Amino acid sequence: MNTIPALTIENVASLDGLLEDFLKKADADLTVVIDRGGNVISQFGDDSILDVTIIAALAAGSFAATRELARRIGEVEFNALYHQGNGSHIFMNSVDDDTIMITVFGARTTVGLVRFYSGSTAHAVAALLKSIQESGAEGFTFDPADVVSPAAFVDR
Repeated sequence: MNTIPALTIENVASLDGLLEDFLKKADADLTVVIDRGGNVISQFGDDSILDVTIIAALAAGSFAATRELARRIGEVEFNALYHQGNGSHIFMNSVDDDTIMITVFGARTTVGLVRFYSGSTAHAVAALLKSIQESGAEGFTFDPADVVSPAAFVDR
């Protein structure tokens, strides 16, 4: 898994523009771009409707579980998942090998419309993230060996 790209203000504005355009066209409430580990890269829309961090982690887990289901029937992965509720629905699709896009929407739109526009948006997001990584921007990584801490309890 690649690192999360370091986004500049310009990168965030570009990503937000793509996500905002998608939400308007699909008439959805919220869209979140996450890495396959469940870390939020970007979000746009009404995030008051749910806890985005928890949804991101659960979506990543759902994608991982269905990847194994797909493998069991001879597929590489299912590149889109849809969960239908009584009032709210979630559509998740692959952006690239490292990234997933989650869309939350209600009764005023259809899964077909969300799916239609999510495809082109996913391609645009993937291209943007690829250009950021190719530009040499360092991502965020964590190496536990870098943490040096004095002993918390020392007998003297």
